[in-house]
Amino acid sequence: MRRALFAALGLLALVLPPAAGLDVARAADAPLAATAQTAPAAAPAKPVGDFTPDRDYRVGPEDLLDITVWREDALKQQSLVRPDGGISFPLIGEVLAAGKTVEEIRDEIAKRLEKFLPSPVVSVSIVRVASNRIYIIGKVNKPGDMPAGRFVDVLQALSMAGGLTPFASENRIQILRREGGKQVSIPFNFGEVRRGIRMDQNILLQAGDTVLVP
Repeated sequence: MRRALFAALGLLALVLPPAAGLDVARAADAPLAATAQTAPAAAPAKPVGDFTPDRDYRVGPEDLLDITVWREDALKQQSLVRPDGGISFPLIGEVLAAGKTVEEIRDEIAKRLEKFLPSPVVSVSIVRVASNRIYIIGKVNKPGDMPAGRFVDVLQALSMAGGLTPFASENRIQILRREGGKQVSIPFNFGEVRRGIRMDQNILLQAGDTVLVP
């Protein structure tokens, strides 16, 4: 009787459809798939007005930073970078922010907070960009000053200013820059660059540069 029962069970195993095994495997993998779908994506750089700082952006005086420490509401604050490049933060005092990326500032604050908190999780973001600005004047559609990231060239700056007006002297554009206490003028021939000639004229702009379009 027992031998007949075992034989019947073996026969049943042979005739079960293969899909049954697949269903079991799918059921086992279901929680993992759900976790992957709900995992938060990495947050992109936060826009500041019309400007989105890149990872290489260097903080400067007059920039406004938002600094938080996870689960430490007393350490949440907005800090304006002073003309000397520094900010003040609770517990650790003075922090040099100018010339550093937000990641470098975050890492320094976290490291110095370790004396007071176990494994602090620090977040630093830029609320307002004021230090790294360029100026475009003359015959463009939107003259004025604008924030500039680390890699903004002359063509990109002219595009940010809405392009040239019909009356602009496109071949006599000048970039005015201060070097060593003196102001220098760098010529830019838009017509040549537009035709792919002398592309080396399309230089990267620096903070404080003025693009003059006659």
